[in-house]
Amino acid sequence: MNELNPSLDNKKRIKPQVSTNIPDVMGKLPPQALDFEEAVLGAMLIESDAIDSVNEILRPESFYKDAHQKIFVAIKELYDQNEPVDILTVKNKLQKHGNLEVVGGAAYLAKLTNKIASAADIEYHARVISEKFIQRELIKMSSDIIKGSYDETSDVFQLLDKAEQNLFDVSQGNVRKSHSTMLDLIQLAKEQIKTAADKGDGVNGVPSGFRDLDKLTSGWQPSELLILAARPGMGKTAFVLSMARNMAVDRKIPVAIFSLEMSAIQMVMRLVASETGLDSEKLKKGKLMPHEWEQLNAKVTTLSESPLYIDDTPGLSVFELRSKARQLCKKHGIKIIIIDYLQLMNAGGKDGGNRQEEISIISRSLKVIAKELSIPVIALSQLSRAVETRGGDKRPMLSDLRESGAIEQDADMVMFIYRPEYYGITEGEEGINLKGIGEIIVAKHRNGELRNIPLRFIADQVKFTDLETSEIFQSAPNKSFNNNNENEEDEDDFHPRAMTFPSKFNNHPDDLPF
Repeated sequence: MNELNPSLDNKKRIKPQVSTNIPDVMGKLPPQALDFEEAVLGAMLIESDAIDSVNEILRPESFYKDAHQKIFVAIKELYDQNEPVDILTVKNKLQKHGNLEVVGGAAYLAKLTNKIASAADIEYHARVISEKFIQRELIKMSSDIIKGSYDETSDVFQLLDKAEQNLFDVSQGNVRKSHSTMLDLIQLAKEQIKTAADKGDGVNGVPSGFRDLDKLTSGWQPSELLILAARPGMGKTAFVLSMARNMAVDRKIPVAIFSLEMSAIQMVMRLVASETGLDSEKLKKGKLMPHEWEQLNAKVTTLSESPLYIDDTPGLSVFELRSKARQLCKKHGIKIIIIDYLQLMNAGGKDGGNRQEEISIISRSLKVIAKELSIPVIALSQLSRAVETRGGDKRPMLSDLRESGAIEQDADMVMFIYRPEYYGITEGEEGINLKGIGEIIVAKHRNGELRNIPLRFIADQVKFTDLETSEIFQSAPNKSFNNNNENEEDEDDFHPRAMTFPSKFNNHPDDLPF
């Protein structure tokens, strides 16, 4: 012991902390599995069935090594063109693109095939490669989040939304594509046409359950933003609930409703009235006769088993909506989203702008959500008071959309609900009875014609149903409903008051939908 300086002995006893972790000293390598990449490419070169096994698992960017990415692209091109895949054809394809020497020449291709005896485990190997790719993406994503979080100029809500969107893409194996080939797109178009032909009714989208509306739209189409607008009391919620019921109960199509105005139980009470045929006021007060209780119990079973999901979160932001929509699509396979209603949403932290700018952000975001999830999004919207101050029959027009012209621009379709009885108009031309009649006015239709679709509104059950031709003929027996007086139409094929206008114009030619 050093008696002059005892502390010196203490220092000698402390062993220095020497790192033995080489990656910490020399830097960390990104997650990779080169042996598995070689095994998968080798299997693809010797067995065509191996390509089918990995086709839905791997993409070029899944491979860590650039040379492996180029070889995979060459194999995929041959496969997509129905050409044989082997060492010679892949070599020629790489040579044609000037990549043969870059990947190591023909000798490297031969080396890949020598490393594999069978393609039996190729799917497992492919999933390992995919997992390493996901790890690399998560590292990159985390770095971007850290960088953005330290940036004081970043919008935290945009950063959060982008992070969530990227995480969703990675979890679904859906890294964004920069383009699609015309060959792939034509194939998808042919499949869609064939699906419509096989169904027979021409409906290849999500059917609304309303006969004439489905004939006009061919069903609600994926990636479309649909706006349904009306003045308060016209029946916007009643219409979408009737439609949601048609989809979820009759067709078993999963539907999500985001209700910002009414509570979930209020919406369910309306659905119960519609499904059971019982008066909504009697249901509200619970004054039912014994046979009505039996009717209630018998009818609500199908409703309770339907794939209908209602979220009544108040003051929902577009970022919260996107997050909830992704989760619902992943968990329940949602095919359509309904929002009641657009003006009650907020843009989520977008300060400094006026309400018109905020509505523009919301409408654009809804269009992005529809496209991202590849499902139709129906958003309800209020109309301005200009409708009430106008004379005549007070039919709505595109300029009546409240607070923002962006709604009209972003929407693929704009529809209005119009019930003449609401304004005290109970008789139409030549004595037509308009009581209980509602119209869906299609004022903008980016991918089709414009038309006014008549429906029956049942007030005590708060629902819309198809309007049969016979109902109109009985109210005005001497009235001819033919659209073309020169060509008589079969009554069974004719749909009353269905009027067609040139595309992109509504009843008021001065108001363009652009």
